[in-house]
Amino acid sequence: MFLNSLSGRFLILTTVFVMLAEVLIFVPSVARFREDYLLLHLERAQIASLVLLANDMIEEDLEQELLQNAGVFNVVLARNEVRQLMLSSPIPSAVTQTYDLRDPGAWALIRDAIARLREPENHVIRVIGHPVKEAGLLIEVTMETDPLRAAMIDYGFRILALSAVISVLTAFLLFFAVRYFIVRPINGVVRAMTSYAKAPEDARRIIEPKAGVTELREAETALMSMQTQLTSALHQKERLAQLGSAVAKVSHDLRNILTTAQLFTDRMEQSKDPYVKKTVPKLLKSISRAVNLCETTLAFGKAEEPPPALDRITLADVVGDAIQSEQLVASSDSIEFTQNIPANMVVRADPEQLYRVLSNLIRNARQAIVASGSVGEISVTANEDEKFWSIMVSDTGPGLPNKAQDHLFQPFQGGTRKEGTGLGLAIAAELVRGHGGRLELAKTDEKGTSFIICLPKTIISQEEAAE
Repeated sequence: MFLNSLSGRFLILTTVFVMLAEVLIFVPSVARFREDYLLLHLERAQIASLVLLANDMIEEDLEQELLQNAGVFNVVLARNEVRQLMLSSPIPSAVTQTYDLRDPGAWALIRDAIARLREPENHVIRVIGHPVKEAGLLIEVTMETDPLRAAMIDYGFRILALSAVISVLTAFLLFFAVRYFIVRPINGVVRAMTSYAKAPEDARRIIEPKAGVTELREAETALMSMQTQLTSALHQKERLAQLGSAVAKVSHDLRNILTTAQLFTDRMEQSKDPYVKKTVPKLLKSISRAVNLCETTLAFGKAEEPPPALDRITLADVVGDAIQSEQLVASSDSIEFTQNIPANMVVRADPEQLYRVLSNLIRNARQAIVASGSVGEISVTANEDEKFWSIMVSDTGPGLPNKAQDHLFQPFQGGTRKEGTGLGLAIAAELVRGHGGRLELAKTDEKGTSFIICLPKTIISQEEAAE
């Protein structure tokens, strides 16, 4: 509906405000018209009295005609400090009010004009003023109020009609100006938003700021920034979805391959070779973890990481497995692995998920040291207090670059290596959050980097979790 649009409401408000301004002008304008009307009759009365001064003896009919033309009943002229009744005729009623126009105030004129418009009855009034051309001390006349009120009403209607025309013309001019300078650019923004909503992944639909009005241009700029970020996010989510689908397919096939490898490894246990007997259990454990990882990846493609299966586990065993697995990979590198875990420290965690967290952190530390081309050390320490178990993974690598620190736990953005994806830390942080804990960067500088895993000792009830 037109009246509910910005243009329609602006048109109505403009008309109302212009009319209000005209009304505020109308009152003093009518007051001024009344003053001019009375002064004009004083001037006519003075002219009529001059006829008498030129000829002392005039006929009564001529005197009445002069008074009628002046619109008054009597004319009194004060000259040389003598008041003289110059012209006179019968007064139909007593004088009710006297108005002195020799030095009137603005508020007095407005008040008297409003009072006259509100009084419909005819009265006889006395009006006093200065003679024209200083032809005396004062001039005084008596007159009726009906002609004055009728002239004021006629003038008022003409002023209101003119005001209405001006208001409507002004409103329409402003209406077209607003539609051209404001509404049209806003409609352009709306059309751009509608077009973008149809295909947000299409970068060609991103708005280009063109508005000349500063505020609208700022809005277009903000919208362009939001659309650019959203399009980029949609592209990234699309790539992630495609990657997830590909990873799910690879994990499915890899799981089958690993299952076959697991069967062959089971047969290797029957070997009498001492080295084979020593390495087969670790190989079986590694293959089991790989199969479990594939199954978890398939589940992740459907939803989120599965909730941890919390159990009381010996922390030193899990840390030892993670370090030994990484030592096999780093056998040719000059890296020393150390652990300082109390042998009797038992934590509440999912052993597989905690292994993945530690493995990711240790692997990242090893790769950072290898990339620096220097000798290094990776250490895992642990301690506990009344509320948390704390596990710290430290290295003597070169430290994290600033870009990696800004997006540390964000997938595909927090990678520290050129070929890295940043998934390791993102997955580790998500797994720790699943335990109700947190993964934090303790420190990083040119002397090395330390991450700390905090696992809570308390178990939250369903009622507390719902709060």
